[in-house]
Amino acid sequence: MAAPNLTSGVGGGRDRSRRDLSAPWRHVDPVLLVCTVFTALLGVVTVYSATRGNAGPPHHSYLIKQASFVAIGLGALVVTASIDYRRYRDWLVPIYAFMIVFLGVVVSPLGSNANGAQSWYGFGGFQIEPSELSKIMLIVTLGGLLAGWQRDIDLRRLLVALVAAGIPMGLIMLQPDLGSALVMIAISAALLCVSGVRGRYLAVLTLAAIVGVVGILNSNTLAQYQRDRLTVFVDPTNHTRAGYNVTQSQTAIANGGITGSGLFKGPQTRLGYVPEQQTDFIFTALGEQFGLIGGCLLLGMFSVMIWRIWRIAGLARDTYGTLLCVGVLAMLVFQIFESMGMTMGIMPVTGIPLPFMSYGGSSTIACFVAIGIVLNVHMHRFR
Repeated sequence: MAAPNLTSGVGGGRDRSRRDLSAPWRHVDPVLLVCTVFTALLGVVTVYSATRGNAGPPHHSYLIKQASFVAIGLGALVVTASIDYRRYRDWLVPIYAFMIVFLGVVVSPLGSNANGAQSWYGFGGFQIEPSELSKIMLIVTLGGLLAGWQRDIDLRRLLVALVAAGIPMGLIMLQPDLGSALVMIAISAALLCVSGVRGRYLAVLTLAAIVGVVGILNSNTLAQYQRDRLTVFVDPTNHTRAGYNVTQSQTAIANGGITGSGLFKGPQTRLGYVPEQQTDFIFTALGEQFGLIGGCLLLGMFSVMIWRIWRIAGLARDTYGTLLCVGVLAMLVFQIFESMGMTMGIMPVTGIPLPFMSYGGSSTIACFVAIGIVLNVHMHRFR
């Protein structure tokens, strides 16, 4: 007589589910997830420390809001990681259309003007910056377009991809927001390089991008203060407001030394000498209070995140998964290098937020969604 099948029935089904090594939830990258959460929590503490002496809203409101943004971001990460990324390709056209409308309406009377740029939607006490969320939508849509061509990208297809990437960039420049446009350029360039565009085309595009940036700086597209911010790193001793910001930023970082002044004890941070410290210049608060050790810790967290994303890009099951990871990688690397570099006076002041660290809901949530996409690719690499 044959032995009874002890794995049959409802209980047996549960046992098989537990042993199913290809189940997506078994393949969450814990290292990437832990580094992301740790960095975001460090950002909450740093934002709180940078706003304790703020003359505006009570400093605890920044703490509560940023903690709420992180909580919402974690929820968005879970949702994004739960939906098979290959399904995004079925919705490329609606996602792209929504992105264009989202960016287009903000420059209408329905948008809000802040700091000289009309780049926000205001809802009560909250603001939504469409350019931050549009970075993710560009990665999803442009990556899907390029993946569908299977590395067979001739000149006509390249032009289609450039137009698809150029329309949202043009709408962002109408705000104007050169910083976000530069991030989108970095994303598009990375996707084009990995998708198999010929080298001579990439060389021409690089030259065109340089000419375009120089042309914008010498045109009336940007206000004078915006041009000052982009060129201040060449001469940070100039007497513009941008020069003052960079000088105060460098002073704050220098005050930190090796071990830092201590939490809530940095004079530049405590007295509010660094303008926009909780957003654009958040790294100065970390550098002054935690010193070189704190800065290295943050760089270490970012480095591990970058390494894991690069690794997942190589493990991806298909080209689309690889391109999604590469787009997220380009977005994060460019923003980290630019945001930290401008506080040290070695990069232009563009107002690009430091991922997971700068105060702001749109940027924080967008970064969590980006990591959710990467985790999704890793979770589905076997099926």
